[in-house]
Amino acid sequence: MGPGLKVKKTAIVLLNLGGPSSQEEVKPFLLSLFYDPAILTLPNPFRYILAHLIARRRLPEAKHIYALLGGGSPLLKNTKAQALALESELGEGFRVFVAMRHAAPFTQDVAKEVKSYDPHEIVLLPLYPQYSTTTTASSFKAWEKATQGWEVPTRRIHFYPGEEGFLNAMRELTLPTYKEAQKKGNPRILLTAHSLPKKIIKKGDPYQHQVEETASRLLEKLKLPSIDSTLCYQSRVGPLKWIGPSTEDEVLKAAQEKRPLVVIPLSFVSEHSETLVELDITYRKLALNNGCPAYYRVGTVQTHPFFIKGLADLVKNDNIQPLS
Repeated sequence: MGPGLKVKKTAIVLLNLGGPSSQEEVKPFLLSLFYDPAILTLPNPFRYILAHLIARRRLPEAKHIYALLGGGSPLLKNTKAQALALESELGEGFRVFVAMRHAAPFTQDVAKEVKSYDPHEIVLLPLYPQYSTTTTASSFKAWEKATQGWEVPTRRIHFYPGEEGFLNAMRELTLPTYKEAQKKGNPRILLTAHSLPKKIIKKGDPYQHQVEETASRLLEKLKLPSIDSTLCYQSRVGPLKWIGPSTEDEVLKAAQEKRPLVVIPLSFVSEHSETLVELDITYRKLALNNGCPAYYRVGTVQTHPFFIKGLADLVKNDNIQPLS
């Protein structure tokens, strides 16, 4: 590049849910989560009151879960590692930032950092492969609120349930685990994703359909003969009807049938409480205590080179809808 020519600067903002980094942050995290109008659609003051009630009820269990992880969530550490890997993959002219929806670093604070970087372009990249109003849309709205009045061209990546790098990374992580499970019998694969209340899906949320797309595409890539698999959903809370079948029920069913289990997270791209506690501790114990000969959980894609290259390809794709 000749003298005097400036490198075009692109800011990539990785959007994620966030998690408490300490026991003291658990309550504020829960309050932020349940006060989000994308989660509780009630108008105020009812949303405010209900958010406090739910957070208070959930606090002891949530503190216990994060205590099992050393006091807080590893999500920020893992997301920062993904940001560094993506920045390295993209090369000169790209800087990757991490913005969490319900924990530090909060969107409004990261927006200030991005503004100081003074980019020519911003790309919003959610770490939710499947789109939902409760996650991706909520993160987009938080960014819009934090950047009102900005004139920096901004593009957003809405979803990537069938992105090749994402699928290939899951395939590479699954195959050796499946072969190990075969030593214990004919494995059943449980493809698990975070559940959502049915009423959200009925309003047109595309999440369930996109999870099904990820599951179908991954099974095609695995190319395993006579594969026995079930798509199921985890992390249900509260009295509402949620999409299913539930992962817990499917774990118990396979265990009672004496089937070795291979559990693959489909909607999580990094390790956090839903994988390290719910899948690795709670469901593992449920399986082994009810006759399962072996329980294997495939790791999330994290910084797998295929996944990171896939994210880089998404960033470099010009056919991304501008932020309106």
